[in-house]
Amino acid sequence: MGNICRSPTAEGVMRALAQRAGVDVTLDSAGTGGWHAGELPDERSRAAAKARGYDLDHRARQFVAADFDRFDLIVCMDRDNLAHVQRMARGRETTKTTPVKLLREYEPGVHPPDVPDPYSGLGDDFEHVLDICERACAGLLDEARR
Repeated sequence: MGNICRSPTAEGVMRALAQRAGVDVTLDSAGTGGWHAGELPDERSRAAAKARGYDLDHRARQFVAADFDRFDLIVCMDRDNLAHVQRMARGRETTKTTPVKLLREYEPGVHPPDVPDPYSGLGDDFEHVLDICERACAGLLDEARR
């Protein structure tokens, strides 16, 4: 939503996994709200990620309609953000159809499909989000390689 917890965590994890695998990807995290535009990720997200060897240096930004043209896939953290992005996609005049999916679609057998927002939680919540991002991003990378 505000682009300081889940989305930059997923970006950092995916970037590291892709680099280790030698896969060239273009990634850019964005939120559906602009409340934290320009800010670094939440310090709790950064600390949890750093402990696992991930660098979260992304600056928050708001998702914009032009992102549909810039990227081949839009990945959302939860169903609320998915619905928001899908509403933005409706009625656009474009020659490119960019799929919009939930990150946990790449983590088989998961229900509910949302990555929980750790913002109002404790340290363990940020660790839990990292666990989810590691599994789901590994699945996404496997699909991208195919």
